Amino acid sequence: MFDQATLIPTDELKIFREKIHQIARGKIAPQASLVDEEEFFNREVESLLWNHGLLTLTFPEEYGGIGKNKTVALCIAVEEIAKYCASSALLLIIQAVGSFPIIHSGSAELKRKYLPQMSKGRKLVAYLVTEPSAGSDVSGIRTTAKRGGDHYLLNGSKCFATSGGVAGIYSVLAKTSEEKGKSSFFLVEREFQGLSIGRTERKLGQRGSNTTEVFLDNVKVPAENLLGIEGEGFLIAMKDFDMSRPAIGAQALGIAEGALEVLLQSIKEKHALQKPIRDYPIIQMILADSATLIEASRGLVYRAAILCDEGKNNTKLASMAKCFAADAAMKVTTEIIDALQILDGYGALGKLDAERMFRDAKLTQIFEGTNQIQRLVIARQLLKEWMG
Repeated sequence: MFDQATLIPTDELKIFREKIHQIARGKIAPQASLVDEEEFFNREVESLLWNHGLLTLTFPEEYGGIGKNKTVALCIAVEEIAKYCASSALLLIIQAVGSFPIIHSGSAELKRKYLPQMSKGRKLVAYLVTEPSAGSDVSGIRTTAKRGGDHYLLNGSKCFATSGGVAGIYSVLAKTSEEKGKSSFFLVEREFQGLSIGRTERKLGQRGSNTTEVFLDNVKVPAENLLGIEGEGFLIAMKDFDMSRPAIGAQALGIAEGALEVLLQSIKEKHALQKPIRDYPIIQMILADSATLIEASRGLVYRAAILCDEGKNNTKLASMAKCFAADAAMKVTTEIIDALQILDGYGALGKLDAERMFRDAKLTQIFEGTNQIQRLVIARQLLKEWMG
């Protein structure tokens, strides 16, 4: 429905987009409402994503990755799936986010040991950073990692861990120094003694995504499971955001597109009942505003993704993409529910996909750094560019 040719860098990726669109519309969309209503993690969709190589897109090629254009491909897949089910799209994002520290900072030995477990062994990976007292402020975490000979002992609690209860491997950020911001990432297996899963969170939106607490009680982690150099965990997390924030923007973009499709379909049905759209000038304005916000979001998302794939600094654009697209999705879904009310009143009843998309859109404003934090990042980057 939307022309995306100028933003997709290769013919292969255009074919890839169409393939994912067909999978999402045919296999994922029919289950989306039930998953949301009953709030369960859909193992069928997980298997589908594994079968089509979508949970290893950002991996090295020898472990199932696509090679070049990894971030763009991730955003394409996320966008197409999020048109129908944001929860399923989030599974792709968290797999990329959680595996980022080992792919970019793990030793060769760790990669040989764990990446096959994730790819061939189909193990999901969770990203344990957020804590009850440290959400947007990553440098304020309290979980500790104390070195003792050939191992570290990890102690602390993590919250809002996406895939926390279904993952087999965890990338865990913990303090390795009393100095603020001096933290490190560790690769932790689900079977390590002392790791336990807390409550599963009930959420406003994206209810098919498994989100839990994870507790670490004297978890003994081999010293070789340290990812990168001790003390550089914060830097790894920030670099991870440069990849993940465009992907969250792509998720928000997909949600907005899905909502617009719902409205257009309703208009088509009304037209068939001799109620032409010219009789609804307010809805025409909503259509125009929604389509404009969607196109503007797409430009930011894919520009940020392309820069990431080219190895160029995209921190400012990544935050712009996430912030703008998330706010746009919230505005689009809100106005589309208003439009559906005008058309037939159903928009207020929660019986349409648009109501689910409205709730899903809200979460894109919150995770991977709230949109308030994104604005601070954008302003700081802008000032840095101008003032040095």
